[in-house]
Amino acid sequence: MQALNLPKTDLKIITKDGKLQVFDTLRRKYVVLTPEEWVRQQFIHYLILYKGYPPECIGNEISITLNGTKKRCDTIIFGCNAQPTMIVEYKSPLVEVTQRVFNQISRYNIKLKVKWLIVSNGMQHYCCQIDYENNTYKFVENIPDYDDIRRD
Repeated sequence: MQALNLPKTDLKIITKDGKLQVFDTLRRKYVVLTPEEWVRQQFIHYLILYKGYPPECIGNEISITLNGTKKRCDTIIFGCNAQPTMIVEYKSPLVEVTQRVFNQISRYNIKLKVKWLIVSNGMQHYCCQIDYENNTYKFVENIPDYDDIRRD
């Protein structure tokens, strides 16, 4: 797999039925190692090991219903009172992060109303903070530590 713009992480990878699989510590099972999953696993470890996000506050592949249609958020971070506070959307390193990707994560946020949105293809990471009170948003340079988003 391609090296990413994230700290290197040793992942548990096996071959099963001729396909590479990676152990997802959050879902506690092996999942098919797609390029997007490679980004997800590296990013999750980055959040836990470098940004102080407790594993028990992170959920992968969380189902939501939006306008009667089931959707899956790649990752949701939960803050105080188990309320969603951040959505993370992953793409393959070969997929350019475009407005279309931001539109996708914004649709999820219609339902969840989180304060933070992150989009990453493993090479580029974009983090947006939403201010509902002033009906604005701003991109921030660095991914916030868990303590910073927990206070929001």
